Amino acid sequence: QVQLVESGGGLVQAGESLRLSCAASGSIFSINDMAWYRQAPGKQRELVAEIISSGSTNYADSVKGRFTISRDNAKNTVYLQMNSLKPGGTAVYYCRAHVILYGGYRSAEWGRGTQVTVSS
Repeated sequence: QVQLVESGGGLVQAGESLRLSCAASGSIFSINDMAWYRQAPGKQRELVAEIISSGSTNYADSVKGRFTISRDNAKNTVYLQMNSLKPGGTAVYYCRAHVILYGGYRSAEWGRGTQVTVSS
């Protein structure tokens, strides 16, 4: 059993910053890539940023230069530093991790999400 728990969401004004965290726990042998997605009301879930075990990163064009994804492999935790937030960033932010469990079983796990609201 694997759990991903996000934290750090909240209400901020445009231009301000937030830092999201997502901690994975359970019978985890290792984690390959970790990522942040978001889903705004009435829209599909979209990839915001991802980071693989080597540290390589990938960002959505809409957040490049403003968001930074990082991870602490020892803590099985991924972070998303969000600067210069815009009202369009209002969404539920979800954490996703591709994990390898003890025994070799692989699975894609999702957190329950954390709400980010950016006021203008």
